Amino acid sequence: MAAMKMNAKALAPLAIVAAFGLGTLAPHAQTAPQKIGFVDVQKLLSSHPNDKDIQAIQQKANTELAPLDKQIKDIDAKGASATAADKQNRDALIKTIQAKAKTYDDQMKPKVAAVEKAVDTAVNSVAKANGFSIVMDRNVAASSGLVIYADPSTELTDSALKALKP
Repeated sequence: MAAMKMNAKALAPLAIVAAFGLGTLAPHAQTAPQKIGFVDVQKLLSSHPNDKDIQAIQQKANTELAPLDKQIKDIDAKGASATAADKQNRDALIKTIQAKAKTYDDQMKPKVAAVEKAVDTAVNSVAKANGFSIVMDRNVAASSGLVIYADPSTELTDSALKALKP
């Protein structure tokens, strides 16, 4: 027990020195101004060539699944008057929708991942090349009220579009 107390006492001055050292370093690390940029993420995503494939898959899914969804809603609208056959049909429709939705989702996932990776790479590249330490989604920043004004020179969307590679 005595050894532990001695170790704790021996370590205490080191902790104080370390805390003091960090306290004196922090202000110096903060003095360099940080450049903040903005990009229209939706515009970048929709500009990628894969977006046409993603939209086509989404449209096909909507065309196929909407009538099934309508059938489910029609059964639901019957409420208490829905028969056992209606309920059984509804369960079958739900399973069909889930299976088909998963198939479409599996088709879209790799395409969406490729688009997101390409957009991320383009934004990182442009931000680093232009000395920006933070890049925000312009639409989110504006709609959230987080940013109410940004100098036009902080707009990186066009540069990121040029850097965007499929």
